[in-house]
Amino acid sequence: MTEFMSRRSAVTLALTTATTVPLLALVTPAGAAAVPGIPTYGPNDGKELSPGRRLVEVGEAPSEIAAYKSIKIIDVVYQPGAGDPTEAEMDMDMVCHILAGEFTIKKMGKDPYTVRAGDIYTCGKGRTDQAKNISNEVGIHRIALLIPA
Repeated sequence: MTEFMSRRSAVTLALTTATTVPLLALVTPAGAAAVPGIPTYGPNDGKELSPGRRLVEVGEAPSEIAAYKSIKIIDVVYQPGAGDPTEAEMDMDMVCHILAGEFTIKKMGKDPYTVRAGDIYTCGKGRTDQAKNISNEVGIHRIALLIPA
């Protein structure tokens, strides 16, 4: 009986391993690696905001969220070392997704923190935000601007 249980356990373990390993290979912890499908922008794509920062409009769609008329997606492209010139007050709510690079984020009344490719953070209307690309690569903030109704 012990021999039968050992074989049965071995077969169960082998089947479990064979089905689990491919699933784990598809999972990447947030911030562990760059997001697939990162756009590559040339030096003249979009509109220059300040030296080393460009804004590229990605798209806009009507919102089904009652508080918002539409949602506009933009990419802000930062060269290595480039940052927002000041800690600016946001005129609408937004969700920021870091597609590439590593940034320090400063917000009034909070300690600065770091976000990396794959991370998400939010900015609220009337609050401040200042980002600086601290990586040695081009950084991209993909921002969902939540345009009020």
